[in-house]
Amino acid sequence: MKSIRLTGAFLIVCVLFSACTGSKSKEKSTQPEQQKEQSGEWISLFNGKNLDDWRIKFTGSELGENYKNTFRVKDGVLRISYENWDEWNGEFGHIFYKKPFSSYVLRLEYRFVGEQIKGGPGWAIRNNGVMLHCQPPKTMTVDQDFPVSIETQLLGGNGTDPRTTGNVCTPGTNIVMDGELITQHCITSSSQTYHGDQWVTIEIEVHGGKVVRNSINGEVVFEYHKPQLDKEDEKTRNWMKVRDKTGLIVTKGYIALQAETHPTEFRNIEIKVLDK
Repeated sequence: MKSIRLTGAFLIVCVLFSACTGSKSKEKSTQPEQQKEQSGEWISLFNGKNLDDWRIKFTGSELGENYKNTFRVKDGVLRISYENWDEWNGEFGHIFYKKPFSSYVLRLEYRFVGEQIKGGPGWAIRNNGVMLHCQPPKTMTVDQDFPVSIETQLLGGNGTDPRTTGNVCTPGTNIVMDGELITQHCITSSSQTYHGDQWVTIEIEVHGGKVVRNSINGEVVFEYHKPQLDKEDEKTRNWMKVRDKTGLIVTKGYIALQAETHPTEFRNIEIKVLDK
């Protein structure tokens, strides 16, 4: 009987020790990323293996449904693929990183490949975007096309004509340039045109609700101030009913990438959190 009691006590001690060390191990695994964020080091948002840290929303689908397996990972690249589609019928897609940010530098590489899906709008050929200061994906309605956000528009050339990238579009929002409120939906940048399937590096410097700068391959091509909600937009008014802040200036939000009918690839998605 004594031997049995000792064994039981020993097992209890082992279980408790294992739980404690497991907790410490988990704490250690998350601590480096927190330290990097606090010290302003680059953090990878995309691990090149899976989409575990991302949330998907398609028009007409519930949050979390990866419609026709459009967003996928292959060879360390996040791909927007339409190989399972026959035709597009208004199903815009967005993939959101799991947490919001306020002041940061976002850096990634992108390129356009292949042909646009049948039925896609003409303006969406070699067209994608990085959505900044997005509304929480859980607040989007099932049939909503775009999140309320500020879009850094990514465009590829058609092989002949000039077509800038790093532009800005404003779904449900407005921006200020040179002290003037801009209500025009899309404004072009001063960038070069990038034809073909070449990789292009974009860097977006965001200072909360103050200033945003877009750089393409190291060159600043667009700057704007005071990103803000457009209270005349219906989807914005719907979001404002459940928004946890007042006022129109947008100081933080989620980051999302688009599925906008043309196959696109992303890699080396990194963020550097700036001082609050």
